[in-house]
Amino acid sequence: MSLPTDDGGSSGGIAGTGASSDGLGEAFYPLYDRLFDEDSEFVSDVETKLAQARMTDTVELYLSRALGIGFISGLALWLIGLLLGYGIFATGLVTVDALLGIPMENQTLIAILEALRVPALVFFTGLLFGTIGFALGFGSLVAIPYSRASARKREINMLLTDSVSFMYALSVGGLNQLEIIEAMAQADDTYGEVAKEFQSIVKETEYFDVDYRTAIRKQALETPSDELSQFLTDMLSIVNSGGDMESFLEDKKEKHMRTAKQEQEVTLETLELFGEMYMTLSLFPLLLIIIMVVMQMIPQAGVSDGMLYMTVYGLIPLTGIGFLVLVSTVKHDEPGDGYLTMNVGEADDRTETGKQDSVLDLGLVEQFTGDHSVFTRIKNREGTHATLEVLKQPHIFFRDNPLFTLALTVPAALVVVVTAMVNGSAPTSWDGMLANPIWGTFIYIYVPLYIIAIPLAIFREWNVRHRNAVVSQLSEDLRKLSSANDTGLTLLESLKSVADTTNGKLAREFEMMHTKVNYGTSLKAALIEFNNKYHIPRLARTTRLITEAQEASNQITDVLRTAARASENHDDIERERKSRTRMQVVIIIMTFMTVLAVIAILKTQFIDTMAGLEAGGGDVDAGGGAGGDLAQADMSENIDVDMLSVLFFHAVTLQGIISGFICGYMRDADILSGLKYAVILATIALVGWTLVA
Repeated sequence: MSLPTDDGGSSGGIAGTGASSDGLGEAFYPLYDRLFDEDSEFVSDVETKLAQARMTDTVELYLSRALGIGFISGLALWLIGLLLGYGIFATGLVTVDALLGIPMENQTLIAILEALRVPALVFFTGLLFGTIGFALGFGSLVAIPYSRASARKREINMLLTDSVSFMYALSVGGLNQLEIIEAMAQADDTYGEVAKEFQSIVKETEYFDVDYRTAIRKQALETPSDELSQFLTDMLSIVNSGGDMESFLEDKKEKHMRTAKQEQEVTLETLELFGEMYMTLSLFPLLLIIIMVVMQMIPQAGVSDGMLYMTVYGLIPLTGIGFLVLVSTVKHDEPGDGYLTMNVGEADDRTETGKQDSVLDLGLVEQFTGDHSVFTRIKNREGTHATLEVLKQPHIFFRDNPLFTLALTVPAALVVVVTAMVNGSAPTSWDGMLANPIWGTFIYIYVPLYIIAIPLAIFREWNVRHRNAVVSQLSEDLRKLSSANDTGLTLLESLKSVADTTNGKLAREFEMMHTKVNYGTSLKAALIEFNNKYHIPRLARTTRLITEAQEASNQITDVLRTAARASENHDDIERERKSRTRMQVVIIIMTFMTVLAVIAILKTQFIDTMAGLEAGGGDVDAGGGAGGDLAQADMSENIDVDMLSVLFFHAVTLQGIISGFICGYMRDADILSGLKYAVILATIALVGWTLVA
């Protein structure tokens, strides 16, 4: 067996440094050696997943450790099972007379079974719990490489289209095969796991004296992505045959762009199916509530209030959370944080952190604080200056850091709620809530929701719109840059030309970059500082492509044209996604409106009417049998109108908040995007129920 490493190498055996330091793995290695054969398919599969997950354990050591953890967890649960079995069976909590119903004539055998049945039940209870514990301990550890390999596969497939476009742009920019592979390996801040696969190729050739053809072949076998494996295999055939790499990359670029659109179509169709599923699932609690309310009116039906509480406060939230988890398995946010860094050894360390100087990151001075007292004083002065700037323009700080609004809004919400409780304005008991349901719910749910969610939603939307405004004209401006560069202008002159003839935020950023370069900043540093100001993943990939190409030549018309084509492909996918997900949002909102309308009708036209009915009088035919009893029963005695009103109101409120978050996640793959929908739908529920009540 071999040891997969991040640098693409391997070291065999269990007797390495990592193995000697892992006492648990060493202790259970004999058990592993006894249970698993060297040719075991399971062991081979785990070893493959360890390599794909880039985990640096040998399969022997990893499975030995998994056996150890499984043994410990199994032993713990076995003891718990024994104690539980003893407490249930030996103490007589559960009688075991009826558990053995086998007819027997032999009195001795019957006596033996009578003596052994309780110990046997205790033993099997412990055995069952021990087996479950071992399965959980061993299985959870074995599942880790599978999960990590799957996550890497997803990210590689998502970034492969842009990665191939990046390599094609470098190819038309004049770089040879080895330079393209090295540039791809250095772009891990942009292309993530794809770049790490190429890092393995580069490190194989640098540190293990392997030719790059063999390294490419080896990585094609180890990568978790079938698409990247096929790409590397096809690249290897071009390398071996001496074919035209530029034409090959151009064909692959077009192929993967088509594939990206097809995968987006499949994802959107799946989301449409999920939207229809949610419409059905979200109505299930409503139907259950209606059934239980009707059954409560029937004497001796056996429906308790606890079932209604579980439906409203348990089933509705669990249904929404389960649906969010289901959607998250299909809809993923864009990988990467959008920040770029300068390569090792390059100047201008201001871009190394990838962050803008602020009260949260004071920039270059933090690297030297502690070495000399003067740097500590500089840091303190800089911190004071940054704090004053934040106090002068707090809205800009919260726009750039929306989550920091929670530092103010959460304490404010707590103060308001606690003050209302202390002053007696808010009900402090369930009876008080039943007496004044709308005001009590408003204080405990709506006030915190409004105080916390509205500022966060406003600043979050401002942040997104502020950053996305720069990419709204990205494709068009890249085309203009390409045309300007094609006339013979340098890239810097092209930036100035486009800035002078174009409106919009991106054009102003082009003008600012031109100014920075004229004052001594390198063009690459200016591009990276511009990118990190907005830190959008798609903008980072475009910026990385241009920065790499401009270092080789100022005439990068084809590179800019490729970047524009990739950006246009992204725009097409984004437009289709917004169009299709808009319908899903409408479906979810209409489902919520349906739930609100049905519960309102149930409250006004059914519950209130039934509660006003009087008991049957003498004019009612009180015939014999259950029919007569039911006819004479006062069904209003079984109805707690105040309790049902509160539960109905809370049900539509929870449904509105959860539906809002689901809308946002389906729309933008961001749970915070649902804040605005949650506030709006919850407000509709509040206004609607106020009119109803």
